[in-house]
Amino acid sequence: QNKLDHTMALARSVAFTKRITSSNACSLASVRNYTRGADVPGLDASKLVIEKTSNPKPKPSTEGLIFGKEFSDHMLTVDWNSKNGWSAPKISEHTNLSLSPAAMSLHYAVQCFEGMKAYKDAKGNIRLFRPDCNIERLNNSMKSLHLPQLDPDQLMECFKALIKTDQDWIPEGDGYSLYLRPTSIATDPYLGLQVVNKCKFFVITCPVGPYYLEGFKPVKLLADDKNVRAWPGGSGNSKVGGNYGPTIAPQMAANEKGCQQVLWLYPTNDDHVVTEVGAMNLFFVLKTEDGTGVELVTAPLTDGTILPGVTRRSVLELARNAGDMIVSERPLGMKEIIKASEEGRLMEAFGAGTAAVIAPVKCIQYKGQDIDFPTGEEIGPVGQRMWNEILDIQYGRVEHPWSVLVE
Repeated sequence: QNKLDHTMALARSVAFTKRITSSNACSLASVRNYTRGADVPGLDASKLVIEKTSNPKPKPSTEGLIFGKEFSDHMLTVDWNSKNGWSAPKISEHTNLSLSPAAMSLHYAVQCFEGMKAYKDAKGNIRLFRPDCNIERLNNSMKSLHLPQLDPDQLMECFKALIKTDQDWIPEGDGYSLYLRPTSIATDPYLGLQVVNKCKFFVITCPVGPYYLEGFKPVKLLADDKNVRAWPGGSGNSKVGGNYGPTIAPQMAANEKGCQQVLWLYPTNDDHVVTEVGAMNLFFVLKTEDGTGVELVTAPLTDGTILPGVTRRSVLELARNAGDMIVSERPLGMKEIIKASEEGRLMEAFGAGTAAVIAPVKCIQYKGQDIDFPTGEEIGPVGQRMWNEILDIQYGRVEHPWSVLVE
């Protein structure tokens, strides 16, 4: 009987998938056009309950803060089920979750997350950097798993309430912030692959310091021509848990070869196209072949292999607004990179992401060959400019619509 139940549940899931992917569009795009939970009560920030802890923890020293190790006093939680929709959101003491060992998130990776930061400016105001982009991406990730949507305006109010509750946990100074980790997990206690009927959304926060404690440290990348992080039509453009666990073993292999990060490639014809670096988007700066200009290149978002990073988007928009170089979202193969290096046109490269903002690259190891960048142990001028401009916005040193005050 159990086997029959599982088979029937799987058949229903397959039938559902076929129903929403019957068009010629890629399957992930079709899934994302379907909104789950529109027929039941949505998230309502006016029902938020705040229960402050009676046992606040001591604040850690800002010196040597390790990313993701120290957590603030409170967390936000809200539950959903297919019958009653979203429950009243609640801010309460940061604590362990109670979860069935049969929860679908533990067995089928029905889970997704986001990463964003709250900053304190020189006047003590609290700011968020482009939170609308994070909420948009979170909802896209949830759609890809057929999880219910979160109303952006209501979620923003919940974010702000959590940040204000733990505002004393926000360290001050350049590079310091309060990291927010919104997460959604399927909680159905069922050992079968089916559409989710119960899930939990929660947000935990932790104070973090500068990614580079003593200035920029450019990294060496191992261009991995054996393991593939994402493929066209897959889930590479969503922040789902299943994208990340399988990257740990290749990362360890890269470390053993003296490289700090993996440069993820995708095979095409007789070449390898670059996609991402570690868990960041990647940019290259090249002189044009005719020597008359400079091109900033990053992989396009057209086939579902690339995560639409908020920092990526910001770099592209800032560079286009400056108007002093060609800005391209196009495939870039290792053959072109090697050719540019041999011709002296390879200028710099850097990763872009929430944690590091900008992470300069000094070398790429590909098939036993080292491709060195002329920037060496320094950050390149384009990476440095992007770093400066983004931090000025994040910390409110320049007025910009990307910086949202938490009031």
